[in-house]
Amino acid sequence: MLIRRTSLAAAVAVATFGLLAAGPAFADYAKPPEHLLKVLKAPPPPAPNIDPSGQRLLLTTAQTYPSITRVAQPYLKLAGVRLEPKNRSRHDTPGGYGIPACVADFTLVEIASGKSTKVNLPQGCAGAAQWSADGSRFAFQNAVDTSVQLWVGDAATGQVKQVPNVQLNPIFGYTVQWLGGSQSLLVKLVPANQGPAPSNGGTPTGPDAQESLGSSGESSTYEARDTLTSVHDEKLFAYYGASQLAVVDAAAGSVRPVGQPALYNDVNAAPDGVHVLTETLKAPFSHAVTYQRFANDVAVLDLGNGRNTVLASLPLADRVPVHGVPEGPRGYDWRSTDPATLVYAEALDKGDWKVSVPHRDRVLMLKAPFTGKPVEIARTAQRFEGFAWSADPAVSFQFENDENRHWMQARIVDVDQPKKEGRLLWDMSSDELYGNPGNLMFKRLPSGAPVVRQEGNTVFLRGQGASPQGDRPFLDALNLGTLKSERLFRSAADAYEQVIGFSATPGHLVTWHQSVIDPPNAFVRLLGERIDNAKAGEAQFESRPTALTKLVDPTPEVRQIQKRLVTYKRADGVDLSFTLYTPPGYKEGQRVPAILYAYPADFANAAQAGQVSGSQQTFTRLQPYRLMLLAGYAIIDNASFPIVGDPKNAYDTYLEQLEADAKAAVDKAVELGVVDRNRIGVTGHSHGGLMTANLIAHTTLFKAGVATSGSYNKTFTPFGFQNERRSVWQAQDVYLKASPFFYADKIKLPLLLVHGEDDANPGTEPFQSRKLYQAIRGNGGTTRLVMLPNEPHWYTALESNEQLVYEMLNWFDTYVKNAK
Repeated sequence: MLIRRTSLAAAVAVATFGLLAAGPAFADYAKPPEHLLKVLKAPPPPAPNIDPSGQRLLLTTAQTYPSITRVAQPYLKLAGVRLEPKNRSRHDTPGGYGIPACVADFTLVEIASGKSTKVNLPQGCAGAAQWSADGSRFAFQNAVDTSVQLWVGDAATGQVKQVPNVQLNPIFGYTVQWLGGSQSLLVKLVPANQGPAPSNGGTPTGPDAQESLGSSGESSTYEARDTLTSVHDEKLFAYYGASQLAVVDAAAGSVRPVGQPALYNDVNAAPDGVHVLTETLKAPFSHAVTYQRFANDVAVLDLGNGRNTVLASLPLADRVPVHGVPEGPRGYDWRSTDPATLVYAEALDKGDWKVSVPHRDRVLMLKAPFTGKPVEIARTAQRFEGFAWSADPAVSFQFENDENRHWMQARIVDVDQPKKEGRLLWDMSSDELYGNPGNLMFKRLPSGAPVVRQEGNTVFLRGQGASPQGDRPFLDALNLGTLKSERLFRSAADAYEQVIGFSATPGHLVTWHQSVIDPPNAFVRLLGERIDNAKAGEAQFESRPTALTKLVDPTPEVRQIQKRLVTYKRADGVDLSFTLYTPPGYKEGQRVPAILYAYPADFANAAQAGQVSGSQQTFTRLQPYRLMLLAGYAIIDNASFPIVGDPKNAYDTYLEQLEADAKAAVDKAVELGVVDRNRIGVTGHSHGGLMTANLIAHTTLFKAGVATSGSYNKTFTPFGFQNERRSVWQAQDVYLKASPFFYADKIKLPLLLVHGEDDANPGTEPFQSRKLYQAIRGNGGTTRLVMLPNEPHWYTALESNEQLVYEMLNWFDTYVKNAK
């Protein structure tokens, strides 16, 4: 079949398109029906961000979807980063999954009075705001046509102003940070007088040559993304990667350059506001891995005198074991309670979890002026994960993790007395939901350094509060003497309410409340008298709420959708769950067509695999696949699809567990009397796309599938995928069995494949969908391939998402709802 393109069209290849009722085989972007389109384009709820002083709340509303014109802007692919050369803005998020969202609205809300102030944003694409340590100011980046600007806002008035003569360089992140408090900022600038970018005249200057001279060592599949491919790429990387560090006076707007331009990656200011930890990338640059694994120097720059003290020169890390860490010093960070003290780790097992050793890491501390010998302060049986510092220098929280067992430990230690044994605080599965104690809450010191929030002998824990009935977020007070927790707050069972911070007024919490019918809004809660007869797990104190914001529902028609949490068991006894959504106007007892959505997850233990996550009490918003509800479908949403077993061999039974998960979910949905067994479709994204293709290939539970941005031939991820640790040469049968490409002759049920043309997510490159389409087509299957121009792993543009909904609706209508 001849495949042709149009300038603004998806490249479409069709095997049996004549069966579809909607649209020609080759067309420009399509749109779904208007009632679906209206909901798709509705603005999202804002994200709340409480200032460090507890006086104000900043509500940030992101742009829903940019236009394809924005997404299609030219960019460079440079060693794992995508850069728009016109203004040097990032064309992708730090994770590489899409265009960074522009802020559509900033609104400041005074917590004490409820007064609301809308911030007048400048023209361009504003980024997220960063609070100063005292909450008096906030700073944000703003991308315009030819540069990325720095803006500073006054929290009291909401007035914002541009800092003149500042052109930021955000290529590697860590671009703007408050320095030693609230008066100045440390920024990365485009170097002055840099001249034009290197040019090869549009003609290749030579081949892309790589070599390996017999040294052994794994190189994870997940390292390669938009790697360098030529000497010209290397020159562009060095040119666009170079930054000039500078100190900006937030009030006066003056700019003071510090040091010399370099390829600064990580930049982290010490609490004293004078010393800066830097990671500087250096040549030669690799064509095999991304910049995160390049050779680099770790140093401390003194902002006062410009002196640079090198701490470590680390080589190219292109042989890191799968699920391992590089050898040598890693994870440098500042101790929050000292002016300038560094803490970092070194592997004792060559960074390889397969090596058996009594201790995997040692942890070291180095004080200013950084010329002495570092002091070893700990050895950890498992991988060191970092410290959480309290304001009390004698109390720190040390974390370590065993990825093989999915196990974590936390200890309370005094790093200044390393020979004194720490107290074990938590020793538990990292997959545990029901017994998860929550996460420590933090505050900022006047220096801006984060420390654990502590009142007397009490610290605070905030958690999701998972339970068999769904999530009920909580706030606990942990007594450091007894190591026992007391529950201060727990969300009501008929809502979903999270603590987002403490008000400046003692005894007051700020929460973010929502329910199925109530949009998210901020509340202030006063903790009152103790409740003598409080049940276990419930709040031990009275809590009186006052609404702080009054945000309205942008899509009231969606409130007609009903949802409920459903629990059931897999055939082998593993507990499972899904959220069942029914379409508007649904009547009990009516059987309707349905779509199952899931994303398989790996678990070391069946007990944690069956725990319920999520809540049916959240405000209902419709992602593209959920928009099918407005077309009369039920949605079997976020169905549990655990792959349970020892991480060393769990994928030996991947297909068997996948089918068991699917059968249990379908049987339960049918048993409820809601779903028509003969009209069920399945969909999933990424690893869920692989799941979808495998279920279509190996089961008859579904009438049709829609797989988006999946990886269908796992031999192209030869050094591991998901939690599979073995290489394809160690477990060839596992890789082949998990790959629907090798079962394309069995894919006779209709399968729609959608993929972003610019997907750089390692393992899900666009050829994966193209090759599976060709294999199904060649074997006489029913399939359709839609490649979305300019889109990465997650689809960003409004036009692309409209196309996705259009394709999904027509595919499921043809092969599920109206199936013969």
